[in-house]
Amino acid sequence: MERLREHFVVSLGNPLLDMIATVDREFLEKYNLRPDNAILAKDEHMNLYKELDEKYNPDYIAGGSAQNTLRICQWLLQKPKIVTFFGCVGKDDYADILHEKATQDGLNVFYQYAVDAPTGTCAVLISNGNRSLCARLAAANEFKIEHLQKPENRELWESARYFYITGFFLVTNPPAVMQVARHAHDSKSTFMMNLSATFVMQQFKEPLMAVMPYVKVLFGNGEEAKTFARVYNWETKDLKVIGLKLVALDKENCEGERIVFITQGPLPVLAFQGCTIKEYPVPKFNPEQIVDTSAAGDAFCGGFLAQYIQNRDFDLCVHCGIWAASQIIQQHGCTFEGKPSFRE
Repeated sequence: MERLREHFVVSLGNPLLDMIATVDREFLEKYNLRPDNAILAKDEHMNLYKELDEKYNPDYIAGGSAQNTLRICQWLLQKPKIVTFFGCVGKDDYADILHEKATQDGLNVFYQYAVDAPTGTCAVLISNGNRSLCARLAAANEFKIEHLQKPENRELWESARYFYITGFFLVTNPPAVMQVARHAHDSKSTFMMNLSATFVMQQFKEPLMAVMPYVKVLFGNGEEAKTFARVYNWETKDLKVIGLKLVALDKENCEGERIVFITQGPLPVLAFQGCTIKEYPVPKFNPEQIVDTSAAGDAFCGGFLAQYIQNRDFDLCVHCGIWAASQIIQQHGCTFEGKPSFRE
């Protein structure tokens, strides 16, 4: 088993305060939102957050996709400060809440503080068991690569063995992602990425393809995988064909094969390694058991990561990811309590 230490895993992400509420179809239609999608807020969405706060009594939870994954990872490890997180927040009360919640969950948090922008927020809108995410990045979008280059911060991420990045952060700061990806390659560390949302492939094709050769482990859901195939003219919607093509994309490091995961909600998780495809069934739930699917993908990545960094058996890593996702969908937001009951 890999010996865990502080700063063993480093992640760059968009720290956001999640605003979680159950809404009706009319609310989604008013803001042109789809029931199971993730977008960045536009001008038409600026009143959404105020209306949500005033009319729907949202719950506030420390969030952001990467931070969710890392919180799940730390919860499963039951040993604090294995993961170090970099992101940008504002100088406000929301930032204080985020910092408090993240450190309570065991993360090493090294936020950069923006002077002229508020802490980012994400509306997590629950409707008929589905979720729609509308993220207002605000300060998260102000992350500067100089924060990574401070000697005290550089020492932290240069000593890491594993790196986890979301497509959301690739949108925020491609140069920072590329710096970390190249370092991971040069230091023979492991660079992992989550596709995160369909708009990443649609609107940020060039930075995505620039970093892809460095990606050792890639996560995505079925819609994201199909969008990737459409954007790159692969002329197929078959997820098994798409997964094999993702594995076969050019790699900077020829040592070892890229691993690709495609999650499909209630359908089996597809895992691709070399020419091998494995299917992992997921637990069946009654509709009334499913509270909120918003962080299911984040939880899968966190569960997998917690075992993977310990060099555990591959099947065990996947089963832990599925278990973590199955726990989170029975809660509002990415929330958990007590010690995890996952058993090998």
